[in-house]
Amino acid sequence: MANPPDICIRGAGIVGRTLALLLARERLRVALVDAPSQAKGPDVRAYSLNSAAQRMLQDLRCWPDSPAVTPVHQMQVFGDHGGALNFGAQDLGAGELNWMVDVPVLEERLAAAVQFQPLIEVLSSPVAAPLTVVCEGRASQTRAELGVAFDITAYEQHALATRLRCELPHGGVARQWFTWGQVPGRTQAQAEILALLPLGGEGGHEVALVWSVHPLRVPHLLGLSEQEFADELAQACGIALGPMTVTAERAVWPLQLARASRWIGEMPGSSKQAFVLAGDAAHALHPLAGQGLNVGLADVAELVRVIQGKEFWRPLHDAKLLRRYERARQADVQAMGWVTDGLQRLFAQPGPVWQNLRNWGMRGFDRSGPLKNWMTRQAMGGDAPSAH
Repeated sequence: MANPPDICIRGAGIVGRTLALLLARERLRVALVDAPSQAKGPDVRAYSLNSAAQRMLQDLRCWPDSPAVTPVHQMQVFGDHGGALNFGAQDLGAGELNWMVDVPVLEERLAAAVQFQPLIEVLSSPVAAPLTVVCEGRASQTRAELGVAFDITAYEQHALATRLRCELPHGGVARQWFTWGQVPGRTQAQAEILALLPLGGEGGHEVALVWSVHPLRVPHLLGLSEQEFADELAQACGIALGPMTVTAERAVWPLQLARASRWIGEMPGSSKQAFVLAGDAAHALHPLAGQGLNVGLADVAELVRVIQGKEFWRPLHDAKLLRRYERARQADVQAMGWVTDGLQRLFAQPGPVWQNLRNWGMRGFDRSGPLKNWMTRQAMGGDAPSAH
C-alpha cells in the first residue's frame, strides 16, 4: 500500500474481513491485521445467519454455495415437561427463517475476496491509522491494552460442539431442547440446552451440535467413546433423528454474557487517532438464540453506514461521528443480551413451580398469532414479510 491506510482493522475473522471489503468499496484504504490463529484441530462451528447477513455477504459475492449453506425452514423448541414452540417461515409467507453456514467455507470465500481487493493490505502487525477497528474476538489483546473493561457474567455452562450424521434427514428444521442432566458430585440435575442445527444442504443428514452443559459434566462427555457419546446424545434428544454417528472432534468453550464498558475512544498518545470495537471484542451472548455472528455483522453494517453518512469535513477519528455508531449498537446489543440471558435463567430454575410456569408460557406463546409472528420476524432478521 503506497499511501498510509485510512483504517486499520485488527482481526481477520468473518467480521473483520467483511468490514474490510465493505470499506474498500467506499474507496478507503484498509490495513487488515491477520495474526496467526491459535486454534487447534478442525473447526466444527456453524453459524445461523439471518436475511440481513445473507444480503450483505451476497452483495460481496462471498455467500457460500450449497452444501456449505443450509436453509432453515422451521425451528422447533422443546421445554422440559411437554412445552413446545414451532416457528415456520411459511407462517409469514417466506421461504427460510435463516441459514446455517459452515464457518471454514465462509472464511475461505472472504479471504479470497480480500486477496483480490487492491485497497486492502493484509499485515501481520498493526499500523497507525486515523481509525482502528478492533475485531479480535472476546479475548482481544488490543481491547485490554486500550484499558477498556470487559464486563463478564459467566454462566455455569460450557458449550460442547461437534458434527454428526443422522439416520433421518433433518428436513431443514433447527431443533432445540431445554433439558436436565445429571452432574457428578451434584444431587440435583442441572439445566442444559441442546441444539441440533441442520447442515449439508437441503435433504441433508448432517447436523451441528451445540450442547450447553454444566462444566462438571464436560469431562464425562469428553471421556465417552464416539459411539457412547452418540448414544447418550440420542437419548437426550429423544432419538429425534434416529441413530447418530459422530463425524468430528468435540470442542468445548465456556459460555458468558459480556459487554465492553465503552466501544469508542482515542488511541493512546494521539488525539487524531481513534478506535472502535466490533463483533465479539465488544460483546458476547449465550448461543441459545444463535445470534452471535448476526449481531457482529450488524455492528459492521452500522459502522459502514455511519462512515457513509459522515459530513465531508469530519475526519474518521471524530468522536461525535463514532458516538453515533456506539449509541446505535449498544442499544441493540443490550436488548438482545436481555433476551438471551432472561431465557437462559428462566430455564435454569429447578422445581415444579418454575417448570409449570415455563411450559404454560411456551404453550400460550405457541398459540399467540401476533406475538409469535413478531418473534419469527426477529429470528429472520426483523425484516420478513408480514403474514397474509
